[in-house]
Amino acid sequence: MEDRKVYSLIGIGIGPFNLGLAALLEPVDDVSSLFFDQREQFNWHPGLLFDHVTLQTPFLCDCVSMADPTSKFSFLNFLKKTDRLYKFFIRENFFVLRKEYNLYCQWVIKQLQNCRFSSSVREIYYKDGLYELHVFHKDQDQTKIYYTEKLVLGTGTVPILPDFVDLNEMEKVCHTSSYLFRKEEILEQDTVTVIGSGQSAAEVFFDLLQNRPKNLKLNWYSRPDRFFAMEYSKLILEHTSPDYIDYFHQMSASDRKVMLDRQKSQFKGVNFDLLNEIYDYMYALSVDNDDIGVKIRPNIQLDDITAGIHNNYELHLEQVEQHKKFTDQADYVILGTGYHYQEPQFLKDIQHRISRTSTGSYDVKRNYSIDTNGSEIFVQNAEIHTHSYISSDLGMGAYRNSYIINEVAKREVYKLEKRIAFQDFDLSGIAAEKTVEISI
Repeated sequence: MEDRKVYSLIGIGIGPFNLGLAALLEPVDDVSSLFFDQREQFNWHPGLLFDHVTLQTPFLCDCVSMADPTSKFSFLNFLKKTDRLYKFFIRENFFVLRKEYNLYCQWVIKQLQNCRFSSSVREIYYKDGLYELHVFHKDQDQTKIYYTEKLVLGTGTVPILPDFVDLNEMEKVCHTSSYLFRKEEILEQDTVTVIGSGQSAAEVFFDLLQNRPKNLKLNWYSRPDRFFAMEYSKLILEHTSPDYIDYFHQMSASDRKVMLDRQKSQFKGVNFDLLNEIYDYMYALSVDNDDIGVKIRPNIQLDDITAGIHNNYELHLEQVEQHKKFTDQADYVILGTGYHYQEPQFLKDIQHRISRTSTGSYDVKRNYSIDTNGSEIFVQNAEIHTHSYISSDLGMGAYRNSYIINEVAKREVYKLEKRIAFQDFDLSGIAAEKTVEISI
């Protein structure tokens, strides 16, 4: 079957970023859109939806507010419509519970007519100036064809696993992304080891620390030389700005790579308060017990996991500063090894339309496009290498969506802030200082 209507834009993947795009497009009459997601419903990181964990960004970083504070899809309107606004007001905390944010996104979806779940994009072709999408609708058990002028890729990231890990063969090894689905089984073990230095690893470790039975020994190993806190000062937060994107994007690829390495502590660390909570909880345990059954080690690199002799795992590790290798035993291993972007298979037939760098990565233009014309295929959260780590920050989602909408509509639908920072990142607009030759 074919849908002969030609859409202005079709988005693939309905995570928070494309959901925000769908919501901001809802009142824009001259831009028609559809969004597809292969999942049955929206569920944001369900394996990490702890009861008391918050987002790392304030409530204004919802789907729409930073582009249009008056939108009916705002988080504040969600609270009002669900009779929770006064509760939120009295709570006096800008940071939204992760579970509540998930419910908010599901609330937004229920009001939109342009989002389709259980819909898997299988193939895309370029014909006669249009993109032809072959989409399998699982609930209808049929494939339909759709046509669009523009594409927005929002398929998200996937868990990173070491090369030596095969989850099909290692039944008691998991990524943090599936922790809550395995929690009951994990708590039945004698020894559990968490690997990783980021927020997810810390959250899983703290949850186990609070809920483990007394006999469960808990380890936390991290590759960096310390368990560092995420930077969150106000001047650091100015990096989450159009100013910094402009500055970062015009740098050379080699300079951007160096800058990204320096930015890791800003985006890849652990919430400051969570690190303190972990310490305080262990301190309380230690008051009447010298051995609290917890082992925390920085500077530890995991090199391999093999089968142990007691139906467990043998972890092959190295203390990287001392250059000492050693082994440890664990009944269950939880890998907080992060996420990375995975290019969708459905792009295979339109590769000739995609612009790439010398390393094969998307050559993402300042307007978030990756096609050879710079105006047809846009990406969400796949441009860290060109737009910096703030690409993954929820706080910049509405800005990027505003930029994309204005490009597609060819007019200013949403106002784009051009300068918000007190800092000057870029000196290119400043005349070179005069030099004075001094004679001796």
